[in-house]
Amino acid sequence: MDLSPKQIVHELNKHIIGQEEAKKAVAIALRNRYRRSCLSPALQDEITPKNIIMKGPTGVGKTEIARRLAKLVKAPFLKVEATKYTEVGYVGRDVESMVRDLAECAIRLVKEEKTQEVSYRATAVAERRIAKVLAEVKKDERGETAKEVFEQKLVDDIHEGKYDSTVIEIEVIDAPKPLELSPGSGAAIDLGSIFGGMGMPKKTKKRKLTVREARNLIMAEEADKLIDNDAVTAEAIRRAENDGIIFIDEIDKIAGKGNQGADVSREGVQRDILPIVEGCTVMTKYGPVKTDYILFIAAGAFHVSKVEDLIPELQGRFPIQVELKSLSKEDFVNILTQPENSITAQYSALLSVDNIDLHFTADAIEKIAEISEDINNTSEDIGARRLHTVMEYLLEDISYNAGGNDYPVIPVEVNAKYVEEHLANIVKNRDLKKYVL
Repeated sequence: MDLSPKQIVHELNKHIIGQEEAKKAVAIALRNRYRRSCLSPALQDEITPKNIIMKGPTGVGKTEIARRLAKLVKAPFLKVEATKYTEVGYVGRDVESMVRDLAECAIRLVKEEKTQEVSYRATAVAERRIAKVLAEVKKDERGETAKEVFEQKLVDDIHEGKYDSTVIEIEVIDAPKPLELSPGSGAAIDLGSIFGGMGMPKKTKKRKLTVREARNLIMAEEADKLIDNDAVTAEAIRRAENDGIIFIDEIDKIAGKGNQGADVSREGVQRDILPIVEGCTVMTKYGPVKTDYILFIAAGAFHVSKVEDLIPELQGRFPIQVELKSLSKEDFVNILTQPENSITAQYSALLSVDNIDLHFTADAIEKIAEISEDINNTSEDIGARRLHTVMEYLLEDISYNAGGNDYPVIPVEVNAKYVEEHLANIVKNRDLKKYVL
C-alpha cells in the first residue's frame, strides 16, 4: 500500500492515542520498504531495514502500534516473547522457530486472499452439491417439477439462507491432521499429502451438518482445489522475506548481566537472536526463508535493566530507539472517547444486547481517567489496561443485573457521582497506599 509516513501516522491515530515519536519511527520504517521496492534489484540488495527498539512501561501501545502497522499494509506479522526462547543446548524453543512461525502467518495470509478470489466459484459448487442432497431428502415435495428446475430452486433458496439451520448428511473429505515431529519445532508430516501424492484416492466420510456448516466446509474443499498451492507458497515466502514484521516483546528480560542462576542463558539467547536479526537463511517446511529484509521491532519496559545491557552486537542491529511515555489523565480521556472502537463504545454495544442504553457523561469520563491515572501512579503502572480494571468495577452491578430480551430498553447514564459511588472502595484503598511504607 502506497501510504506516506503522515498518512500512516494518521491511520494509527484512529486506534492508538499519543506516542507520536514511536508512530513516526514505524511510519518511516514502513515507507522505506516501499521506497526500497521502487529501486533497482542491485540497490535493493544493499538496503536493509532499520530495526527499532521501543522502550516503555506495559500497556502504553508498543504491541498495538506494531500490530496495527502490519494490519494496515497486510504484512505477515508475528509477536513473540523473548523469554520463550532458550540458548542452544537448553530445553525450550529455539529462536529459528520465530521465522518458521512467520512463514506460517504468510501462508495463511496469502491463502485467505486467494480463497477470496475463488470464493464465488467455490460457493456455486458447494450450493449445487448441497442442493443435490436436499433434492433427495425432499423428493416428495418435487411433484411434477423437473429435477433440474427443482434443484435450481433449492440452489436459490440455499443461497438466500432459507435452509441454513436444516441438518443434512453429506460426504466430506476426511483429512488426517499433520503429525508434529517434536513439540514447538514447527516441523510436521502431513500423511494425507504423502498418500495423496502416491495416487491413492482421498478418504471421505459422512457427516451430519447444518446446511450453513456444510456450505462452509465444501467451499473450503473446493477453494483448495482451485488454488495453486505452489503459487501460494512462493508468494508467501516472498512476502515473509520482504514485508514480514517480527515483534520481539520482553527483550529487556534477556538483558540481565551476570552468568549465574537465572542469567545463565540470557546472553546466549541474545547471541542466538543475533544472526536472525543480522540476516541468515532459515529452513521451513515451505522452503528456505531469508531474514535479511524482515523488519524486527523489539520492545521492553526496561525497568530493571537498560538497553545498554544488551550485547553490543545486538544493540547495533537496532539502530532506532524510541521511548514511549506513561499515559496521563488526558491520554486516558482520549482513549475512552476518540478511537473508532473506544472502550466506552464497546461497553455500550455489549450492554445494548440486554436492552441497556448506556451513556457516559463528560464528567464521568474525566473521573474515570483521573482514578485510572492515580492508581497507575500509586501501584503498578499497567498503562491503558488499567481502564479495563476500572470499567469492570464501575459497571459490575449493571452487567450483573442486566439480562433477558424481554425487558424494555432502559436508559442508564453514568455520571461523576455514579463513578464516585461505585469506585469508592478503589479510591479508599488508593488513599491508604499513601501511608504504606
